[in-house]
Amino acid sequence: MPFAQLVIGPPGSGKSTYTFGMHQYLSAIGRKSSCVNLDPANDHVQYPCAVDVRDLVKLEDVMDEETLGPNGSVVYAMECVEENWGWMEQRLKRLGEDYVIFDCPGQVELFTVHDSLRKIIRKIEKMGYRLTVINLSDSHYLTTPSKFISILLLSLRSMLNLPYPTLHVLSKIDLLSTYSPLPFRLDFYTEVQDLTHLIPLLEQEPGMKKFAKLNEAICELVENFGLVGFEVLAVEDRKSMTRLLQAIDRAGGYVFGSSEGAGDDVFQLAMRQGWGEEVDIQERWVDRKEEYDEMERREMEEARERVLAEGEAMGGM
Repeated sequence: MPFAQLVIGPPGSGKSTYTFGMHQYLSAIGRKSSCVNLDPANDHVQYPCAVDVRDLVKLEDVMDEETLGPNGSVVYAMECVEENWGWMEQRLKRLGEDYVIFDCPGQVELFTVHDSLRKIIRKIEKMGYRLTVINLSDSHYLTTPSKFISILLLSLRSMLNLPYPTLHVLSKIDLLSTYSPLPFRLDFYTEVQDLTHLIPLLEQEPGMKKFAKLNEAICELVENFGLVGFEVLAVEDRKSMTRLLQAIDRAGGYVFGSSEGAGDDVFQLAMRQGWGEEVDIQERWVDRKEEYDEMERREMEEARERVLAEGEAMGGM
């Protein structure tokens, strides 16, 4: 039974960058993976694309032929994929037991209210894939209380529309220290703690004071569901990727046995070296980011030197 990640999130959240980075990381640990582009608007794919939906339908063609706007054209294109599912199914079968990363479109209505993407995902599931949804949100949204509330609602709605194991991820966390200081510690946002603390800050935003009761109701709604929490990710940081993949493997069931087993030894080695250990995210990404960056740079350099030394020793035997 093959495993797969469904990468969703609003435009600018870093879905394609994440897909490329995860593919590179999986290759580095020896886990065979393939990338699938499900976004008909993505004409600059960074990663090696095993299946590209643009070979079936392109956004610009739909806009020209159907005289639709960009959002309407994406919806139309996804309906086209659904109606021509045999085309996609045939190409997915060629991937065999590869671990697959699906790069999905960024229009939020596709994974919150519209049925086309959900129906496509159901067809993927029926092919035998064990699916995990990776919902990306730009960490910049933490800097404004109303924006943070908006991604909480979006994350909650996506979970209700896509009933699969889901990890909500704050992407570009390595840039957080360059923004304005947050009023609370980072774990306040990742653990979605008592949101009533945000109410006074919401009222300070221009035009928001008159919505005080609505804001209180929204915060209460999110807390009552108790479903949303966030992982953090810096896609170019190997330890960050390791911790996230560890969480994904737990959520999707990969840790209980995969169909291929490739890369398990390498991945377990990374775990033993502490790459999967818990860290204080406030210290790592805000208070002492530069210190941690330097420490990890030295660790990588030492690991590289050990590999070179071992290679030279083997060559001299």
